[in-house]
Amino acid sequence: MVGKKITKGIAKDIVIVVIGVLIIWLGLRVVFGTENPFYVVSSGSMVPELQVFDVLVVQGNEPFESVQKGDIIVFHRPAGHDRVIVHRVAEIIDDDPKTIRTKGDANPSSIPGTDFPITDDEYIGKVAYVIPQIGYITRILMPPVNYIIIAVIVGIMIFKQISKNKKAKEISLASKDDIPNEVFQNSTSDASLTNLPKDNEYTEFEKVQSSDTVNQAGKSDSKEKTDN
Repeated sequence: MVGKKITKGIAKDIVIVVIGVLIIWLGLRVVFGTENPFYVVSSGSMVPELQVFDVLVVQGNEPFESVQKGDIIVFHRPAGHDRVIVHRVAEIIDDDPKTIRTKGDANPSSIPGTDFPITDDEYIGKVAYVIPQIGYITRILMPPVNYIIIAVIVGIMIFKQISKNKKAKEISLASKDDIPNEVFQNSTSDASLTNLPKDNEYTEFEKVQSSDTVNQAGKSDSKEKTDN
């Protein structure tokens, strides 16, 4: 009886984990706007920017029209659409329709049929994140397990980034709340300065000033009485 309960508990946990992972996977597909948001670098054409087995997270929601020179993009090979290439945009060849030329950072020049002409039909998306060396998983595990694991890793990365931004915001708000205390402390310091003991010269000068004021006031009163 106890064994059955344990087995049911384990099965339940596995189902929960699987459902959670699938939700993350589907959610990432929606967020990044592509059926497969993950690609593994399989050649050294982009060294040192990208290494073999680096995993690329591709943002498919970035429109082709927004692609600029210097961006790293993922696209289908123009000659045959038989391979997926990740290279850097080297030149905007034409604007109507938009056509670009790419080049691998480690390659001496652009390769016809591979690097150009790239149009909206070949475009997959722009590289949003790079996860170093996680692509080794694809050598060990078969799809979709490898993609699920990558999805979990990316989900954790995004969660940590959101938590980091939230914490920074809280620290910023806390710093702002401390300002009134600083002002109060400054006002207290000013009050303590005004209560400092006066030196002898200043005291004597103050007495003379007070005496002159009294005398002048007395003279004014006498003059008024005389006039009256």
